[in-house]
Amino acid sequence: MISRRCVLVAAGTLAGAAALGVSSAIGAPDAKSRRIALLNLHTGERLEIDYFRDDAYAPDALAAIEVLLRDFRNGEKHAIDPKLMDYLVDVAAQIGVPPAYDVISGFRSPETNERLHERSSGVSQHSLHMQGRAIDVRMSGVSCADLAARAEGLKRGGVGYYQASNFVHLDTGAFRTWRG
Repeated sequence: MISRRCVLVAAGTLAGAAALGVSSAIGAPDAKSRRIALLNLHTGERLEIDYFRDDAYAPDALAAIEVLLRDFRNGEKHAIDPKLMDYLVDVAAQIGVPPAYDVISGFRSPETNERLHERSSGVSQHSLHMQGRAIDVRMSGVSCADLAARAEGLKRGGVGYYQASNFVHLDTGAFRTWRG
């Protein structure tokens, strides 16, 4: 038997969740499942996977993402911050499109990062790419200017817009923005 008190507590909980904007839609921070699609432009590898299932990050999916986002120059892999995938999903939700990204750069080994840093002032010596916390992307059918603006609107992590190279850098560090 359900008491009046139980009904009132449940109603209050639902009302509070609605007031906070809590959602169970795919891609929402508290969703039961989150799916992402990634295409590594350097290797041609594609991955479409539920990386968050049953209220937890899926280790097998994160391992597959780690392989896809490896340093394509030397094959070195590193764990990828699952919050980076959440960030990508949330940016796509802000735009109103499925989270399907073309990846220019994921993890970078320290050796690769050093070589790139020597050749370009646009590559940070202490890049979050080396920690699996950064990614350079674009989306088919979405301008990089819009992608960067929507990411900036979330005020979460780093957002670098590289107009000439046609990509957006996103990372799970402190909120900051720049143009390259």
